[in-house]
Amino acid sequence: MASDNLAVIVTGAASGMGLAMTVALLTAGHDVTAVDRNGAALTELAKRAANLRGTINPVTADLAQPDSFAHVTGSALIKFGRIDALVNNAGIGQASIRSDQRKEPIRFWDTTPEQWGRFIAVNAAAPINMARAVLPHMLTAKKGRIITVTTSLGTMVREGYLLYGSSKAAAEAAMASLSADLTGTGVTSNILVPGGTTNTPLVGEAGDPAKMLQPEIMAAPLLWLLSDEATEVNGRRFIAADWDASLPPAQAAEKAGAPIAWMSIARMPIQPG
Repeated sequence: MASDNLAVIVTGAASGMGLAMTVALLTAGHDVTAVDRNGAALTELAKRAANLRGTINPVTADLAQPDSFAHVTGSALIKFGRIDALVNNAGIGQASIRSDQRKEPIRFWDTTPEQWGRFIAVNAAAPINMARAVLPHMLTAKKGRIITVTTSLGTMVREGYLLYGSSKAAAEAAMASLSADLTGTGVTSNILVPGGTTNTPLVGEAGDPAKMLQPEIMAAPLLWLLSDEATEVNGRRFIAADWDASLPPAQAAEKAGAPIAWMSIARMPIQPG
């Protein structure tokens, strides 16, 4: 895969980490199908993109809807003729239920089936279904990168985090399985996480934004994962907060990376059968 002028789909592209990653990709000269359910925010992003090197293809879509995946994929193919990479970033946070949920946890028994269904649809099923939509094209081309944003292990199991934590854990487990299935195909599946509370609309009332991680930390590891140097990288999880920009990229990746889905702590052998 050539590392210049890639055609990339980014979901949740109009705010937070998705916005930072989309701007970084466009600045580097990549073409981006920017997906978000907020059409007004996408319009503002498109205006900003006019001054950047890459071309933007804004697509308004709600990834909780089953017909959105074919719509996004079709739009990307019509605009750019190929799909080189998918960045599964769109997500829903618990601040959407209660902005003060960090001070007043949403206990397991406080959640509703409707809330659980929405979180699973956006945080777990959407990355799986977006990957399923683009994979036929990547497998035919024998190249492609799927990068999924999940969350820290601590967030997956902390008190009051059934909705967000468990749905993100499901997404990571799915992408680990995908990475194994993709072995030898030329297509890869990796995880990228910020590594702590990040200054995005998703977190709600989480304290001083200046003390949080900033969304832009996702840019350097993302661009490396799309580079020629990362062609064979598959089944890995990268923590953006651990990325040391003073090191050569491959060394920074080694420092910030680990096996996907914590396979390094598995008690039983991970093998077929």
